[in-house]
Amino acid sequence: VGDHLPHFIALTQEGTSFDSNELQNKPIVIYFYPKDNTPGCTAQACSFRDAYQDFQDLGAEVIGVSGDSVRSHQSFQAKYKLPFVLLSDANRKLRKLFGVPTALFGFLPGRVTYVFGANVMCIYIFDSLSAKSHISKALQALLAAQ
Repeated sequence: VGDHLPHFIALTQEGTSFDSNELQNKPIVIYFYPKDNTPGCTAQACSFRDAYQDFQDLGAEVIGVSGDSVRSHQSFQAKYKLPFVLLSDANRKLRKLFGVPTALFGFLPGRVTYVFGANVMCIYIFDSLSAKSHISKALQALLAAQ
């Protein structure tokens, strides 16, 4: 909390380059999750999808990140009609950049949500394997920052 959004470039589910510098002047929710199409990650993505308008109403953008390939993300997004960007972190550089810990004794990529204010300063971090809790915690952090 208090750190600036780090600069990074990653591939979206469409295979296009995404530059974090494009996220200036708007709140951002970046959530890291273990894997596409697993029960917890699907529930989390669909919960972000279902609350997406609430995030948009607060001026915020939602971005999901996992180590899955662009192709996997494209399929996952289409299957569940996810309205937000999914970034591929196959080399785990973004996880390292953000300091996302591993879970279950290092066997599972961690599930962490970062909330950045419009000034691109981190205002909240939620680290929990409980997939659905991330959505309400992120919305509460954005509301508190208004």
